[in-house]
Amino acid sequence: MERGSIEITKKRPKTFVGVLGHVQHIEREDGAAATLRQLGALVRTLDLWDDPVNLIEEGDDELDIRPRALIFEALDRPDLAIAALRSIRREPFFDNVGAMITVSVGQIARIEPWSGFDDFCLHPYVPEELYARIRALEWRRSEFATEERQKIGGIVIDKAGHEVVVDGRPAQLTAKEFALLSYLCERRGKVLSREHLLARVWGSRYEGGPRTVDIHVRRLRAKLGTALPLETLRGSGYKLRAPESESRSSNDAELDEE
Repeated sequence: MERGSIEITKKRPKTFVGVLGHVQHIEREDGAAATLRQLGALVRTLDLWDDPVNLIEEGDDELDIRPRALIFEALDRPDLAIAALRSIRREPFFDNVGAMITVSVGQIARIEPWSGFDDFCLHPYVPEELYARIRALEWRRSEFATEERQKIGGIVIDKAGHEVVVDGRPAQLTAKEFALLSYLCERRGKVLSREHLLARVWGSRYEGGPRTVDIHVRRLRAKLGTALPLETLRGSGYKLRAPESESRSSNDAELDEE
């Protein structure tokens, strides 16, 4: 490092697990909050009836602290947990945070697929299972990009191995489908014209027309399904949506002519 230069280290934000439950039971010894604290997790608690904004403390910033997961300790009242989840989803601070409902054995049948929860867990808890389910929630909701691998929602792209996995299942892509998907991911959030994609993915010597891009996009959608957040913009091209919580520049709506 040269004299006078400043090394900037990006600090990873602290994380916490939000536990929402009945105020008279939320801190009991066999509850989710106490169980997770014993496992070393930072926990914030809130009554199911309280305003979800109370989970956000003064001075909280997404760059400094963020929620890992939200645990709704419903036990015998899953209906109350569903109402609380709908309320907390209106707070942008909790965008893209996985939500789990915990119930007693007798209430399993009352958990409906449309309730909005990503997973469920039974009480009494097995501590290792509860923590493993939280880690699974984080993985499903997480997104990252390295030189060798990239994850967008349920899609994991192994650039070195030329493999794609969707929701844990391998997807069989042709070489050009893989190249197109990889390029869209690299330019995520940018609007890319068909001509631009032809030049960058197929090469300037390719003699086919823009219809080629449409055909390959259709194949990607058929193989990856709703896991692929790809938008078609009439008269402009295609755009792979960026995460909702990610700030966008004004250039996002412009064609990428780089």
